[in-house]
Amino acid sequence: MKTNISIDKTYNPISVEEKWCKFWIDNGFFTAKTSTNKLPFTIVIPPPNVTGSLHIGHALNNTLQDILIRYKRMKGYEALWVPGTDHAGIATQNVVERELLKEGIKREDLTRDEFIQRVWEWKEIYGKRIIQQLKRLGASCDWSRERFTMDEGFSLAVKEVFVRLYREGFIYRGYYLVNWCPRCATALSDLEVIRVDTKAKLYYLRYPLVRGDGEALDRYIVVATTRPETMMGDTAVAVNPSDGRYKDLIGKEVLLPVVNRMIPIIADEGVDKELGTGALKITPAHDFADFEIGNKHDLPRIQIMDFNGVMNENCGIYEGLDRFLCRERIVGDFKREGVLVREEDYTIQLGRCYRCQTVVEPMLSLQWFVKTKTLAEPALKAVENGKTRIIPQGWENTYFEWMRNIRDWCISRQISWGHRIPAWYCRDCEGITVSVKEPSGCEKCGSNNIEQEKDVLDTWFSSALWPFGVMGWPEKTKDLEYFYPTSVLVTSFDILFFWVARMMMMGLKFMGEVPFRDVYIHALVRDEKGEKMSKTKGNVIDPLEIMKDYGADALRFSLTALASQGRDIRLSLPVIEGYRNFMNKIWNASRFVFMNLNDVDAGHASPLLGSNLSTPDKWILTKLNRTIKGVEGSFDEYEFDKAAREIYQFIWGDFCDWYIELVKPILNGVDLKVKRRTQALLVRILSSALQLLSPISPFITEEVYQRLCEFGFKLRTPDGKEAESIAIGSFPEFDHDEIYEEAYGEIEFVKQIIVGVRNLRAIVGVHPSNPVDIVVIPDDERVLEKVRKNVDFITGLAKVSEISFSPQLDRKAIAQVIEGARIFLPVEGLIDVEKEGGRLKREIEKVERDLILSDRKLSNSDFIERAPEDVVGKEREKFDDLTAKKQKMEEVLERLINII
Repeated sequence: MKTNISIDKTYNPISVEEKWCKFWIDNGFFTAKTSTNKLPFTIVIPPPNVTGSLHIGHALNNTLQDILIRYKRMKGYEALWVPGTDHAGIATQNVVERELLKEGIKREDLTRDEFIQRVWEWKEIYGKRIIQQLKRLGASCDWSRERFTMDEGFSLAVKEVFVRLYREGFIYRGYYLVNWCPRCATALSDLEVIRVDTKAKLYYLRYPLVRGDGEALDRYIVVATTRPETMMGDTAVAVNPSDGRYKDLIGKEVLLPVVNRMIPIIADEGVDKELGTGALKITPAHDFADFEIGNKHDLPRIQIMDFNGVMNENCGIYEGLDRFLCRERIVGDFKREGVLVREEDYTIQLGRCYRCQTVVEPMLSLQWFVKTKTLAEPALKAVENGKTRIIPQGWENTYFEWMRNIRDWCISRQISWGHRIPAWYCRDCEGITVSVKEPSGCEKCGSNNIEQEKDVLDTWFSSALWPFGVMGWPEKTKDLEYFYPTSVLVTSFDILFFWVARMMMMGLKFMGEVPFRDVYIHALVRDEKGEKMSKTKGNVIDPLEIMKDYGADALRFSLTALASQGRDIRLSLPVIEGYRNFMNKIWNASRFVFMNLNDVDAGHASPLLGSNLSTPDKWILTKLNRTIKGVEGSFDEYEFDKAAREIYQFIWGDFCDWYIELVKPILNGVDLKVKRRTQALLVRILSSALQLLSPISPFITEEVYQRLCEFGFKLRTPDGKEAESIAIGSFPEFDHDEIYEEAYGEIEFVKQIIVGVRNLRAIVGVHPSNPVDIVVIPDDERVLEKVRKNVDFITGLAKVSEISFSPQLDRKAIAQVIEGARIFLPVEGLIDVEKEGGRLKREIEKVERDLILSDRKLSNSDFIERAPEDVVGKEREKFDDLTAKKQKMEEVLERLINII
């Protein structure tokens, strides 16, 4: 045991965080074991892109996962958090292509194998960046089990799943309309397309009716479209069969401008009579809805542009034009030729590539697909029957809607980086051989003249196997047997279908069990105004910079305290600064405890706690145990913000502001026995507070705990051993025998008196260092006894020189009513009541004038609609601040007026 341990006056997170991160990892504290009798608790990390750098969404997501893992580890579970990264096919290929261009090399200059080799080289240099940043955040993953979606074992799992699904008829190859990115030159799934509200034009085009011999009639049908350049691929005009305007036209034909091709007018109940003119141009090769109608009516599919977005030979004079230039030209031509009736402003949801923001084009393409309807059914039922919970529950409806309306999944991508589809084409018989290993020949004709498919699998196909693929599947490993299914998945709502639903389908298909018991959906992190963060707006909060300036613990606590279920997080630097101050408060409280531990024998400290506890001792123990119970319940129900608030209130409010202040006279006193008991209890409360806080803020709690260890005070692990680190120490246990209701009520009453006196002092403006006299008139003898018993606490903490209990006041006084008593502060000599009252009235009048002006602004619809959002927001804040200020001054004035 050491005494007089030196501890810096201020907490410097940078000096301790790297040290403790290395300490935890070097000692294997996060390495999970399968040879144990403990219950498993498992999380698989949503693998960040190997191209990625830690952003604020990652910081939130991984902080919440880390809280759960650390909490369960401290509760005695065998806690496994599997880390890893995703190869991120399109994103990584784009990054490496840009790097090559710096060397003057295009992707096309390299063979496929040469390009892939360059990607692997890039990955070896930069691929660990985000992993190191996660460690910097304090993520307590089992780093010995780190996986990558392109590592050898995981690649085997991907091939195995593809082959099994193909052989069972779930995977097929065929022509289908897909979202195509001309920039990335690949197909995209529906979920890889971002829908953006975009201002556009709605063009009304006149199609002339013709007879069967092609002769024009003196009649037209007008169609409305936002994409006039696609009309050259029209193969019909559709109307609703119940639309009286067009009943007599069904079955007739119109002449398509530009290409002068005759197309039929067909009837389809899917046509919205109220949209546009009620007549819909059908372009089956370039529109998803039109593709379905085209299939139903057996319409031809005419492709009018190539995969670079350039108009092709089916476009007549517009061949060779970029699609958007074609639109511009064709609209001008139609105006001159009378084909364009009119155009009007229109807002559409424009699809863009989620990687490069290029406008996607629906294109007919030969692709690989997964039939998802049958796979989705058990995944749907698993949530319906509660085998997997989605939290908050409101997200279940989104999940159900997606799963009930699921479409076949396009899984092929026309890029080089990724899991190459394990299919080989025979050049002789055109047969397809699908195999985990490269076949020696065609399984249909035996020819060895075969070539592997060039396309790779959608990144989400491989990540759908993550919960069991990372544990060694298809081998029957100990990890798989012990840790699957996982306990909870923590993710954001935007990949609920991208990833969560697909993991559900694959887990149930190949493991016969859901991949996770709970899915916790966290919200988005926005700026303080509620706006989405973006580099363009300049409102991005970089977690790496925050950790450098404020420390990881302050960032983690800020995100946790704001992580309310179902509500987006509004993060700002003042919030983070506030929780940085909380870390400093913890540090200062710890210094206070250390400075008062001289000559304390750790071996004899604990037994002292059971003897002759004071009323404040019993109060703080009651507070501690209620906090333990509350925090446990909040963590168990994923109510992270509630847990953070309870911990914050207990440490800053109950422990620092009240208990430490209550026991300072004892620590400075001469009664050695009472002093020893108080010292022991300070250690008990501090160590328990550190245990509660450790899952959220692991670095400062480790630093302080290690200082406690130097004094000889050590926690126990869940299995009873001395804890080398708080990270493997036990979580504090609720003890019903330490709930002291009478003592708790007594101190809460005393706190009311102290706060009441402080309020009265503030009203009359007495300097904090100047003592005052007060009069307390209790409701009954029992209350009087409480006050008399705690006079020393009241006089010390409220800076009171004398307390009297006379019901007859002979001086003017200001009053505060609390439950069980009235408190009076005599004001003679402290304040000129009339002068102060006049000053307050003038202040209130000024605030009222400002309120009227602010209210006029906020009541003006022009101001609300035309002023920038941040200006309106500031005005609302100003109105609220003025209202609160007026209310407080009116309360003070009322008390002055009613002075006895």
